[in-house]
Amino acid sequence: MDGEGGSSGLAKSAAIKLSEMGERTKQLGTAMRDPHQQRRIILVIVCVALLLDNMLYMVIVPIIPDYLADLESEQSEHVHVVMHPNTSANSTSQDKSNKDNLDVQIGVLFASKAILQLLVNPLSGTFIDRVGYDIPLLIGLTVMFLSTCIFAVGENYATLFFARSLQGLGSAFADTSGIAMIADKYTEEAERSRALGIALAFISFGSLVAPPFGGVLYEFAGKKVPFIVLACICLADGVLLLTVIKPFSNRTRDNMPVGTPIYKLMIDPYIAVVAGALTVCNIPLAFLEPTIANWMETTMHSSQWEMGLTWLPAFFPHVLGVYITVKLAAQNPNLQWFYGALGMVIIGASSCTVPACKTFGQLIAPLCGICFGIALVDTALLPTLAFLVDVRHVSVYGSVYAIADISYSVAYAMGPIVASQIVHSLGFVQLNLGMGLVNVLYAPALLLLRNVCQMKPSYSERDNLLEEAPQGLYDTIKMEERNAKKKSYRSAGNCLSVDENGFDPFRAQRSLSEESSGAEYT
Repeated sequence: MDGEGGSSGLAKSAAIKLSEMGERTKQLGTAMRDPHQQRRIILVIVCVALLLDNMLYMVIVPIIPDYLADLESEQSEHVHVVMHPNTSANSTSQDKSNKDNLDVQIGVLFASKAILQLLVNPLSGTFIDRVGYDIPLLIGLTVMFLSTCIFAVGENYATLFFARSLQGLGSAFADTSGIAMIADKYTEEAERSRALGIALAFISFGSLVAPPFGGVLYEFAGKKVPFIVLACICLADGVLLLTVIKPFSNRTRDNMPVGTPIYKLMIDPYIAVVAGALTVCNIPLAFLEPTIANWMETTMHSSQWEMGLTWLPAFFPHVLGVYITVKLAAQNPNLQWFYGALGMVIIGASSCTVPACKTFGQLIAPLCGICFGIALVDTALLPTLAFLVDVRHVSVYGSVYAIADISYSVAYAMGPIVASQIVHSLGFVQLNLGMGLVNVLYAPALLLLRNVCQMKPSYSERDNLLEEAPQGLYDTIKMEERNAKKKSYRSAGNCLSVDENGFDPFRAQRSLSEESSGAEYT
């Protein structure tokens, strides 16, 4: 009897626990279906994807040069023993040529990711505009997972080069679709700036924490472990994306408006100014990363841990810059151009002071200034891109953030190859002075953006779609009705279409007529 009572009690407790788990699962499912909660989860998924991409981009900095040098030395010793078993003649010149060859290989390997990303971005932006943001993000995470696994098992230069290039393909989809998804989900300007600021903080954390993370694990656990850890996080992020968003069951993309072609966005003067600023402000970081370690070793006689931790302190001013810009933009959104210009001046001044540093402690200050300035520029101008698309084009963000990704890729594709050549030909001092001067001279160009915040969308998205020519009777009638309304308002002398409270009577009446006439997107 006691045994039966005990078993029934266990069965009851198990049933109670199962029912509690079922309730929690239901609550979690309800929370995931809630648009506000889902938006937060999407932000987490995108931030983790950006973190992974930038960690994988920078984690190889302390690993690959040392690993390739070991491979090169093993091969050269084997060749030397086979071909010249009893002589060591010309070994010095051979070592020098091997070192030069290794430097070229490392530069090409580092740049291959950004080069492929630069080539793929125009296609990925158009693809994202056509199919939505979720499937391209899943494609990007899948390719990044494969790239990370290949990095872990790769044991020769060709395999590592393939893995690095494959990561560029994944980044072209994951980075662009992720940031575009944030811009699409957060439509209010202050919220959008804050969400993009959080994403930028994750990008900076991934870039700056990856070298010490990779260096420590490589030193104590071997080459495979850092990449296996990143691959596991990437897999978990992909599973979360499939669980929350369910990209293959989403039918809303059937009603998506057709985005503005990327070539039209590229010739928009405002977008071109922003893209140029994003490229110029990232040049100091992209050019210093492959060159500063050698300069520190020759001028400061720095140790390996100092070279590995060079950029880590700069994470904190970067996050501070993001936070300050988000707060200032919420209070004065019409000064976004000024925050970007100020950031470029800070980058320019900091870049010019780098060669004057004599110790590791002195070097931290200008590097922190560079990262603080980049935070100001990125946090101010990335939301501006989405706003420009809203007011001047169709509110689909894949192509415009592909342009932003192209801007970054131009800087980071040139960095490992061009910077070394400039240092070799002109010197490290001239490199930094040139980068600083370019940033300071470009800053006044952002004055062209000073009136952007005052722009109002004069057409609905459907109007933009019908700019070239109306197709079908319905579209023709709608265009004639809207043109007649615009003419009637102009003839009535309604010059001030927005009153002191920000109310636009023409847009209000137009939206009422559109609601009464049914769905705009077919």
